[in-house]
Amino acid sequence: MPFVDIRLAGNATREQKAAIVADVTRSLVERLGKPASAVQVVISEVSTENYGSAGQLIADRDAPNTGEDANAAVTSR
Repeated sequence: MPFVDIRLAGNATREQKAAIVADVTRSLVERLGKPASAVQVVISEVSTENYGSAGQLIADRDAPNTGEDANAAVTSR
């Protein structure tokens, strides 16, 4: 029985998650010849405040620039 664990940084809509489950299931049916009823998919949504990459929280990396840093970026262009 294939078991797929997918972790997403941030949130997805119910429709997006349903499409992911359908796509992953279809792929495993086609690639492994498994029945769709045997495919298990779990989607976990991880808050961007609880996930980091390259030494920085994703929430901080994706935050809009404000303050002096933003002004410096604009004036240096």
